[in-house]
Amino acid sequence: MDFLTGKIGPMYRKYLSAAFGSAFISSVYGIVDMAMVGQYQGPDGTAAMAVVAPIWNIIYSMGLLMGIGGSVLFSSLRGQSKQNETISNEYFTAAVIGAAFLAAVSWIGIAFFDRKLLMLFGARDHLLPLARKYLIPIKFVIPSFLLTQLMSAFLRNDKNPGLATKAALLGGIFNIIGDYLFVFTFHMGILGAGLATAIGSILSLAAMMSHFLGKKNTLRLVKPEKLFEKLRAITVTGFSTFFIDVAMGILTILFNRQILHYLGTDALSVYGIIVNISTFVQCCAYSIGQASQPIISANYGARNDARIRQTLLYALYTAAAFGLFWTGLSMAVPNLYVRIFMTPTDTILQIAPSIIRSYGISFLLLPFNIFSTYYFQALMKPSASFLVSVSRGAVISGAFILLLPLFAGSSAIWFAMPLTELIVAFYAAFKIKQFTKELTNPLPQTT
Repeated sequence: MDFLTGKIGPMYRKYLSAAFGSAFISSVYGIVDMAMVGQYQGPDGTAAMAVVAPIWNIIYSMGLLMGIGGSVLFSSLRGQSKQNETISNEYFTAAVIGAAFLAAVSWIGIAFFDRKLLMLFGARDHLLPLARKYLIPIKFVIPSFLLTQLMSAFLRNDKNPGLATKAALLGGIFNIIGDYLFVFTFHMGILGAGLATAIGSILSLAAMMSHFLGKKNTLRLVKPEKLFEKLRAITVTGFSTFFIDVAMGILTILFNRQILHYLGTDALSVYGIIVNISTFVQCCAYSIGQASQPIISANYGARNDARIRQTLLYALYTAAAFGLFWTGLSMAVPNLYVRIFMTPTDTILQIAPSIIRSYGISFLLLPFNIFSTYYFQALMKPSASFLVSVSRGAVISGAFILLLPLFAGSSAIWFAMPLTELIVAFYAAFKIKQFTKELTNPLPQTT
């Protein structure tokens, strides 16, 4: 389907299903790991995986930084003119170079400083050895996680979203099977979960690389002019998406520390479950943004304003549907999540419903807020996207996490994210309305 002439509805649904499949399956890595480890090793295993979660957030966010930032510029340029294929590939090449550099930095940090990082993220006593054991195989394949996120974004913008989904499916299926074999059959426990995840990532990346052998491929590695300028443009454009995942790591650290201080290990185990539920909700939000971004970016470049507005409506309806679904599920069957992710104690079953229901209110607006960052990026409004990401991911949320237990009691911490999402949603809605009205304004120059 052509971004500039194809019917918006069928094209959006096609990209939504592909993006959702890819995001969902990518989320499976950590979720399946936590579920399997929780069933095998109980609440301690679940808590250890919650400590590891910020590392995943950092790794994936770096891949998204280069992938989303580069692909937005890639599609916008091609929407402006078919003659821009070479310069658009310069952005692709720059993104690959940037991802390779970030992969090297990540590998050094995790390979040599894993103990300090995990302690920073809340690991203590018996949780630290478990978390370090999980990371042993992960250390060897860190670049594959970054490059998978990068390639997934560019495959969607190079009109091959199906391959991104199939590649993620391949890795996800192996991860599920491998988790069961390594954790339970071979009794490797948390180490086996890490091994299955590492191998699954390699398989996904290998499948994505087959795009370069197909007829659909227009991606080329070329010598980029003004490399550092292009890397700067990619970083500015992609920063908000990058920070969404970084923010999850920051919030997890803050929550881990506050929960252990005020509420104890059982509450932390429940929070570990919430982290995984949030991952599902976020993958829904990502899929909306990733489905609409290639269409909006290309049409923004071509100044097809009516097609942008039409895509926006589809995205908003989808965000509302996802928000209602996840909030309703959290209210109706909170202990279902608990039984999926661990073998619970009686105490866990008693405290989990109120915690999950309180936190789950945030899921109503989360898809809308995350989609807004993609929308702003596609319209070349990085400052608005940045403000949404930083506000909900650190500034407003961090303030509530730190202050609510002091002024409203320890249990009030679970309302930190609902309050944050509500405040941010007002700003996001205002800016979406403003920028949509301004679509007829001249495009900024991209070089």
